[in-house]
Amino acid sequence: MNTCLIVVDLQNDYFPGGTMELLGIKEAAANAQLLLGEWRKAKLPVIHVQHIAAQPGATFFLAETGGARINKMVTPLEDEKVVVKNFPNSFRGTTLLEILKNIKTENLLICGAMSHMCIDATTRAAFDLGFNCTVAEDACATKDLIFKGRTIRASDVHASFMAALSAPYAKVLATQEIIKSMAE
Repeated sequence: MNTCLIVVDLQNDYFPGGTMELLGIKEAAANAQLLLGEWRKAKLPVIHVQHIAAQPGATFFLAETGGARINKMVTPLEDEKVVVKNFPNSFRGTTLLEILKNIKTENLLICGAMSHMCIDATTRAAFDLGFNCTVAEDACATKDLIFKGRTIRASDVHASFMAALSAPYAKVLATQEIIKSMAE
């Protein structure tokens, strides 16, 4: 199985006590942790993506803060690469594509946060770059959004973005489906 696990932005600011807590983040991180465990056991490649805010006036993921640190539930091991990004798309202005080319992978399993922002942007970019993508839908989290004075619940935001990614950009599967397919 030539698949690299990409864990996007599971950083402390998205967790309870952070500056932008996401709905269901602990459950999503627990599923990401399960995937990490399986990838590590199988000695498959893992890349962590860490967002560091670069725009003026940013309120979260500020450099050199505890909120910008990758959460302890998915702490990178010493031999796992960490790609630092400043934009929603994990490929923009980073070494991610170069790393993936160097390890000769064609398949990506993407999880993390936020479903409607960095997971969406990264998955669409990966697809456009020719990768076969899978998104672990229950290892992703998001938040309520407001549009034209209307609140869209996080569960609806998440479901809408997973539905939009499911064709043609990615297979959208649950963590246990992914783990089961590894055993086959």
